[in-house]
Amino acid sequence: MPKKILKIIFATFGLIFSLPLAPALAQADPKKLEEMITAASTAASAAQTSADNGYMLLCSALVLLMTPGLAFFYGGFVAKRNILNTLMMSFLLMGIVGVSWVLWGYSLAFAPGTSFIGGLQWLFLNGVGIDVSAYLPKLTPDDAVTSYAATIPHQTFMIYQAMFAIITPALISGAIVERISFKAYTLFMLLWSTLIYCPLAHMVWAKGGMLGLYGGIGALDFAGGTVVHISSGVSALVAAIVIGARRTYPDRLTAPHNVPFILLGAGLLWFGWFGFNAGSALGAGSLATVAFVATNSATAAAMLTWLILEQVLKGKPTAVGAATGAVAGLVGVTPAAGFVNPIGAILIGSITATCCFFAISFKSKLGIDDALDTYPVHGVGGTVGAILTGVFAVKAVNSAGADGLIAGKPGQVVTQIIAVVVAYLIAGIGTFIILQIVKALVGLRVKPEVEFQGMDINEHGEEGYGEEFGGGVSQMGGKASPIDG
Repeated sequence: MPKKILKIIFATFGLIFSLPLAPALAQADPKKLEEMITAASTAASAAQTSADNGYMLLCSALVLLMTPGLAFFYGGFVAKRNILNTLMMSFLLMGIVGVSWVLWGYSLAFAPGTSFIGGLQWLFLNGVGIDVSAYLPKLTPDDAVTSYAATIPHQTFMIYQAMFAIITPALISGAIVERISFKAYTLFMLLWSTLIYCPLAHMVWAKGGMLGLYGGIGALDFAGGTVVHISSGVSALVAAIVIGARRTYPDRLTAPHNVPFILLGAGLLWFGWFGFNAGSALGAGSLATVAFVATNSATAAAMLTWLILEQVLKGKPTAVGAATGAVAGLVGVTPAAGFVNPIGAILIGSITATCCFFAISFKSKLGIDDALDTYPVHGVGGTVGAILTGVFAVKAVNSAGADGLIAGKPGQVVTQIIAVVVAYLIAGIGTFIILQIVKALVGLRVKPEVEFQGMDINEHGEEGYGEEFGGGVSQMGGKASPIDG
């Protein structure tokens, strides 16, 4: 039966069934009609809030999963005598920041304050409720932004941002594994998350921040290119230089002790990153789809690019290379995810992977013991991604963003570079000062014999592997061999 005839039949039946309702609607009290419309609108709004809230809580859980994923990713690279210490360096942040964010971190990062840092009115989550309501002052009389997320409770936004605050300092640990004391690391992370992360988050994402879209210079950072990756990457580089190289560097280093851990960690990061980027849409709408597609596209392109580079330049594509390339792509697309189309995302992933690939080789020539290449991947990747966001961003994708170079607005690239430079200065100088404070209070490094014997047994009193799995302390006059994995 032709489609046109079907349409006529359905339209006829619709008209017949609606006829009995017509008199009732015509005679209905206008006030009752208005009440019915209002009730329907309220129900629709409640349904949207419920859907968005559920989505954001799920994204929060995904982002939290990234921290154990990072632990496995980093843990696979180190010597087996240091596996627990390395895992704990990530896991610890779930406790430190999980508490400090509630007590003071969220207020310093997002409460109304100066252009540099938030105020103290939200300390201990005072005024951070579970209702969906306006809680931000207007910057101008015409300002329409009265809350960070209009369809989710304030506490949902708070806990989502907490997951970012947890994983960001954990990224730094990759540069300083196998030699920093756990006591020094704990104090350093508490100070860093408060004094470096919170101001940067405020400047880029908070209303009235000097760098962002809400009253700032207009830098684009959808999910953390400057706030997360540049800050952690630059801080990692500074920390590696200040703390110094491992005793086994560079001549007696061991190969990664568990490559399956590396792949598992990278897979968990890729999975959780959808919450990281798509969740930054702050709702279950079309923008979340844009960020989700961009994230996967860039990551896939980056991994393939890395494997091609290894095949061409080194003769063999490696599992470690696949994992590292994927992470580089995830880093590169993070600031751009909600502002670019899929082709732009693929280009960002491929370009970022190429830059990170050669940055690792360059770092090795400088003789800096950034143990797990945190700066070449996160610092360089975050920098490249932030700048390329200014190249590929288009308002057709996200009207709340800005057009970039390919859309005829080269000035956005300049804005991105300014934000990058500010992030470098704050993270670099701030980290150096914090490390000097920690060094004066508790010292930074473990003793040489602890490095040789292993961080696990000395710092935690336990080992990751029993003797049947090649664990245990190998003895050389009471000390482990420097080249024992």
